[in-house]
Amino acid sequence: MSKDLKKAYLALAIVSFFWGTTYVAARVGAQEMPGFFVAGVRQFLAGFLLVGFFLLKGFKLPALAELKRISVQGIFLLCIANGLLTWAMQFISGGLAAIIVALVPLFIALFSVMLSKCAKITRWMMVGLVAGFAGVLLIFSDYMGEMQDRNFLLGVVLSLVSVLSWSFGTVYTSRQKSSIDILFNVGLQMLIAGVIMLIVCAFTGHYVNLAEANSNAWLALLYLVVFGSLIAYTAYVFAISKLPPTLVSVYAYINPVVAVVLGWLLLSEKMNLIMLLGMMITLGGVYLVNKEFRRMRT
Repeated sequence: MSKDLKKAYLALAIVSFFWGTTYVAARVGAQEMPGFFVAGVRQFLAGFLLVGFFLLKGFKLPALAELKRISVQGIFLLCIANGLLTWAMQFISGGLAAIIVALVPLFIALFSVMLSKCAKITRWMMVGLVAGFAGVLLIFSDYMGEMQDRNFLLGVVLSLVSVLSWSFGTVYTSRQKSSIDILFNVGLQMLIAGVIMLIVCAFTGHYVNLAEANSNAWLALLYLVVFGSLIAYTAYVFAISKLPPTLVSVYAYINPVVAVVLGWLLLSEKMNLIMLLGMMITLGGVYLVNKEFRRMRT
């Protein structure tokens, strides 16, 4: 195994664990401040630090064509996907959001098939897709009371749109070959996305004065910037540049488990037999889809 491949698998392990923990931090932050604003500040600060570091080292900003590609990646993966998911956690628990996000590998496989001339949806892939969605529906059967709440429904819809955006953005990113340093690329994605989100927050009035934010809000932001963006997102982009998208999506098996357990332990979020069974069925469906898709690509 090459040195780069070992680093890619280590990066995937970091993503698998730490992104699960960020659901707790995002949930805390979104209860103290508007969720989209939390995501904007998170990405802006992380991007500012990374881009500033590379500029001080003498790196030059890429050409306009490269900046456009980086901006598209940042919009799909951070503005829409991360921004809407953090906003969703104003209304739904981090554990439930993580289980919805577990559908990401299903859509990554679907988008990969749609964008590939040789791939197709097989019988076992269909079984996996049905199982994945059935697991999520089982979980929602335990939330029938909450389904009458418009805010709860908004959180679910925001999470689903986030899943679609992240899945497409992942496939798009994996097909782009960047001519600049990968970490510099990541920093520019974060900075551009952060600026866009904060502009949206300024125009919509969904922001707060950070000087007046309490300690919980600041701790959540600090954790999201350091562990969610600087460490985990950097690791994700590195992994996706070295490994197949369907392999990288294995993090989606681990993130929900980490998020549900930590949400239950630290925030007293719901965790019961129906939720655990639904999560296992969903992850089983994700496994089937990924396994079949990898078989088709070999």
